[in-house]
Amino acid sequence: MKRLELTMTTLVALMALWLLAATTLAHAGTQVEGIRIWPAPDHTRLVLDTAGKVDHNMFALSNPSRLVIDLKDTRLKTDFGKLDLTGSPVRRIRSAKRNGTDLRVVLDLASDIKPRSFQLEPNQQYGHRLVLDLIDESGSRLEKATKPTVTHNSAGKRDVIVVIDAGHGGEDPGAIGPRGTREKDVVLKMSHILEDMINKRPGYTAKLTRTGDYYIGLRNRTILARKYSADLFISVHADAFRTPQPKGASVFALSERGATSETARWLAQSENRSDLIGGTGGVSLDGRDDMLAGVLLDLSMTASINASLGVGSSILGKLNGVAHLHKPGVEQAAFAVLKSPDIPSILVEAGFISNPQEEKNLATDWYRRKLAGAIMNGVDEYFRKTPPPGTLLAWQKQNRQGGGRVSQYRVQSGDTLSGVARENQTTVSELMQFNGLRNDRVMVGQTIRIPSS
Repeated sequence: MKRLELTMTTLVALMALWLLAATTLAHAGTQVEGIRIWPAPDHTRLVLDTAGKVDHNMFALSNPSRLVIDLKDTRLKTDFGKLDLTGSPVRRIRSAKRNGTDLRVVLDLASDIKPRSFQLEPNQQYGHRLVLDLIDESGSRLEKATKPTVTHNSAGKRDVIVVIDAGHGGEDPGAIGPRGTREKDVVLKMSHILEDMINKRPGYTAKLTRTGDYYIGLRNRTILARKYSADLFISVHADAFRTPQPKGASVFALSERGATSETARWLAQSENRSDLIGGTGGVSLDGRDDMLAGVLLDLSMTASINASLGVGSSILGKLNGVAHLHKPGVEQAAFAVLKSPDIPSILVEAGFISNPQEEKNLATDWYRRKLAGAIMNGVDEYFRKTPPPGTLLAWQKQNRQGGGRVSQYRVQSGDTLSGVARENQTTVSELMQFNGLRNDRVMVGQTIRIPSS
């Protein structure tokens, strides 16, 4: 009998301890273990690393500008004071306990912002995260984006505009190689190299969708390309697979399925009707009935895909000379960044970062330069054959038809020998030698002989 009473007493005690532990765990909630910040031109992303999902509420205050975030059953296990706030609208981050178990975080801001929040599940690099986007409504980069300053000569021959999009960025690292190389870093470095190469090539101007380590929404990347009046949109990525064997570079254009869904989306959203079709200006859907608008959009989308396949094929041919190819031809898929109905768009997979050897190559500057050079040469090869009207390249092609060269050029007011050389894809020294000139001075009315291209 005593043994039974002892057993019952022990059981009751164990149950009491279990209930106490369960109650303690229930009230323990989660904790903030780290914080990161990603300033971008149109918004700033603040990321709180949490031990698990967190129940939160936030609201903005003015005079002075603040954002208040209340996190239920949450403890602070990091130091906000160590965070570098340079380049962001956040002046200071404060925190305090609230209601005994909750955590209140206050952002002191330089100006009013529009807040947005969401939670992310654990990925390859991070655990649970609470993401806070501080959106600058006073004038984002998307609103401020204008047509880039491009080179024109006296006859108004403009540059071909190429918009380069470095994939991922900020909190989104993209694929991660076995040695820890992050896709977002590789493609940003490669995009900067490609931008520099394009800008140094006469007749071209390059713009980047992102210039630093921050994230831009997929739709906003294509919006930026349209704002810049792009003739071509190139999205740069690095592929990955669950096994290390796959390797090689790839080029993608939009698939017919992706084109069909995008056409439907554009026709369904009335705000799209006023957007110009054609990148640098063309036909508008505004005021058209659905049938006519659908026909115009289909024609534009078909032309855009055909041009994408053309330039993609040229780039793939050049990549074949410097790297292994994953597939011999241009592939097609419904990538969101390729869905501009008015701008030829391609996605270049520089290689498989999940392949140890290609990860090692992609982490080096020399290999990224080889790939960027091949892409540049592929772009130039395509636009030399099919230059957009009104461009310097179109003028050069027209003047080289028939004899394969411009045999003579009469110097006009404002001309320089370097300018004549640039427009005719030659050098000042070559022109001087070909014309027997002792220096680079030219006079109005002087006839300059142009060597064969």
